[in-house]
Amino acid sequence: MNRFSWVNPSSIEDAVAALEPGASIKAGGIDMMDLLKEGLIVPQRLVNLRAVEGLDQIEETSDGLHIGPLVTLARLAADPTIQKLHRALADAASRAATPQIRNVATVGGNLLQRPRCWYFRNEAFVCRKKGGGRCYAHGGENAYHAILDNQLCAAVHPSAMATALLALGAQLEIRGPVGQRSAPLEGFFVAPEVDVMRENALGDREIITKIILPEPPSGSGSAYLKQGEKESFDWPLAEVAVMLEREANRCKRASIVLGAAAPVPFRAKAAEDALTGKVVDEATARAAARAAVQGAKPLEQNAYKVTIFEAIVRRTILAAHGNVK
Repeated sequence: MNRFSWVNPSSIEDAVAALEPGASIKAGGIDMMDLLKEGLIVPQRLVNLRAVEGLDQIEETSDGLHIGPLVTLARLAADPTIQKLHRALADAASRAATPQIRNVATVGGNLLQRPRCWYFRNEAFVCRKKGGGRCYAHGGENAYHAILDNQLCAAVHPSAMATALLALGAQLEIRGPVGQRSAPLEGFFVAPEVDVMRENALGDREIITKIILPEPPSGSGSAYLKQGEKESFDWPLAEVAVMLEREANRCKRASIVLGAAAPVPFRAKAAEDALTGKVVDEATARAAARAAVQGAKPLEQNAYKVTIFEAIVRRTILAAHGNVK
């Protein structure tokens, strides 16, 4: 590990100023330690955000719920307002990692973590994400890799918070050297076909300062389900977040997002269309689940994930339907 300096800014302005070339941001530090040990980053300076006031707050406002990027996953899971209004987010946070990690890991860090593909994480493989010319998962050990949009890079997006927050229509507040900007979470994540070397649209010296969840519309409900190989700490084989808005007895609007399916959180718009205007029941949920995996192109070892996703999408739709208030 290389030598680096450590900076503890007390304000956003100081944090942005400290992000000179060669600097990296530290939030909870869970992925940071892995990236340092694996040689994926070699920073000259670490900018620790823990001392920046206000980044660890959850606040109800007139335009929705404001969540600071340093709010831990444990707080998200336990917060009564999130449990009541945004069930999918609370459930996603409660199922991530282990209790020890959830007490340290932050929502901002979870959104910005790098892929967990073992070829990307192994210094012996110079894959496309590290400037190489091939994806080693194609033709390699790919049982846990992407089944959708996997032609250029087959790594799956690792963020459970992204899956839930995208389904809930989250917006980001971002600060940088030229001021503040807002960005919808949908469109924030960068597909390999756009830039295989990066996963998000955060610019140089920019910091996420707030995550904004809109007030859920009347007659809506959400749910999140995860399937792993074991119930204790495990990365998901499949995860799904669903938000349903119901009018009378029919689905007025649906948002269905698949995690661990593609290099970025995958918005299953064909499944959403299959539900819109329909009475939500076992038959329509099953039809929407089939639509969600249309176009899947599994690799040699991961075709089983298509069946799992179809089952989890159906179950999550029915769970969200049951959570409608």
